[in-house]
Amino acid sequence: MRRRPARGLPFQVLLALRYLRSTRKDAFVSFLCKLTAGGLALGVGALILALSALSGFQSELLGDVLERTPTLEVLPPAGAGGEELEAMAITVSAVAGVAGVQQLLYGRGWLLYAGSLEPAELVGFAERPPAWFPGVPDVPPTGLFLPEGLVSEWNLWTGDRVRVVSPRPTLTPVGPKPRIRALPLSGTYREGRAEIDRVRVALPLDVAETLLGLSDLRLDVDLEPGADVATVARRLRAALPDGAVVRSWRELQRPLVFVLRLEKAMIFLAVLLIVVVASLALVASLALIITSRLPEIGVLGAMGASPRLMHRSFLLLGALLAGLGTTLGGALGLGGALILDRFELLSLPGGVYIVDHVPFHVRPVDLAVVLGASVALTLAASFWGARRAAALRPVEALRR
Repeated sequence: MRRRPARGLPFQVLLALRYLRSTRKDAFVSFLCKLTAGGLALGVGALILALSALSGFQSELLGDVLERTPTLEVLPPAGAGGEELEAMAITVSAVAGVAGVQQLLYGRGWLLYAGSLEPAELVGFAERPPAWFPGVPDVPPTGLFLPEGLVSEWNLWTGDRVRVVSPRPTLTPVGPKPRIRALPLSGTYREGRAEIDRVRVALPLDVAETLLGLSDLRLDVDLEPGADVATVARRLRAALPDGAVVRSWRELQRPLVFVLRLEKAMIFLAVLLIVVVASLALVASLALIITSRLPEIGVLGAMGASPRLMHRSFLLLGALLAGLGTTLGGALGLGGALILDRFELLSLPGGVYIVDHVPFHVRPVDLAVVLGASVALTLAASFWGARRAAALRPVEALRR
C-alpha cells in the first residue's frame, strides 16, 4: 500500500516529492535522478579526499619547515654597527610579548674535509642556539655542529677538524686571499625531513664574524607563549628606528606559502569538474522529468497552478537532489578521510617522501568551501530547470 505524504506540507513540497518518487511508469527517470545524486556524491567525496590529502602533506611539509624558520627576526638599518645593534636588542627585549633576543649572523660558505666540498648555510651565535635550530646543545658553541647525514657521509668523529671557507676573500698586497678557518666538530643535530638537500652549520659568532663580516648580523626574537606574531611585529616596527626591517615567518617563507596555496587552488578546480559534470547531469534529469510530465504540468496549470508555484516546485526538486548528493558525498569524504588517516591505510616509501603514509587533514574551511560550491552549482542547474517548467503554458503542455 502506497504511503501518503503528510497533509500539512505545502503544495510545492508535495509536488517535488511526487516527482522524486519512483513509479513503474517513470522508473527510468527516477533511476536517472538517483544516478545524478550519486554522481554528485562521488564528486563531493573525491573533492574532500583530495583536499584533505593535500592539506595533510602541506601541513607536514610546512610544519617541518617552520620548526626551522625564525618566528621573528630584525634586520638593522644599513650601515649600523655593533653598538647600534646592541641598543636595538635592548629596545626589542622591552617590547610586550618578547621573551628573549640575541644576535645572529647568517651567511653562505663551504665545508671542506678530505677533498670533499659541500655548500652550507652558516649560522653564528654566541649565547644559545636559536629555537628553530633543534638538536644543538643549549650552550655557547666552541666548534661546529653539523647535520647527522653529512657527518655519516664524511665519516667524521667528534674533534675532527673541518675547514670552513668564506665566499668573501681578504684583500692582501699580493691579491685576494680566501678566508678559511679549521674548526673541530663539537656535535651533530638531526636535520628536518624537508631539508634533505640543505646543510646548515652552527658555529661561534666571533668565528662567523671573522669569516663573513658584520653586514649580515641580525636579531633573533623569541616570543612569549601565546603571543601573536603579527601583533608583536607591529609593536617592533613602531619601536625600532627607521630603516630596521622586521620579518616574521610569513615573510621569510612567502614563496613556499604562495606555492602551497596555488597548488591547493589548482587541485580544487581540477576535481571540482566532477561536481560540474554532475550538475549538468542534474539539468538533463530535470529536463527529462519535465518532458515526461508535460500533460500533468498542463493539467496543474489549467487548475490554477501559477508559473511561480511550478518554479518553486522544480527548484525544490533540484534542491532535494543536490542536498541528497552533497550530504552523502560529504559523509563519504569526511568518513573516508578520518578512517584513512586514523589507521594509516595508504603507505608510502619512507625514503622517498617526508612521511611514510598519506596523511589526511580535513579542515573546516575546506569542507565548507566544498559543500558551498557543490550546493551553489547544483542550485544554479536547478534554477534553469525550474525556469523552463514555469515558462510552459498550460494549453501548449496539454497539446504535447
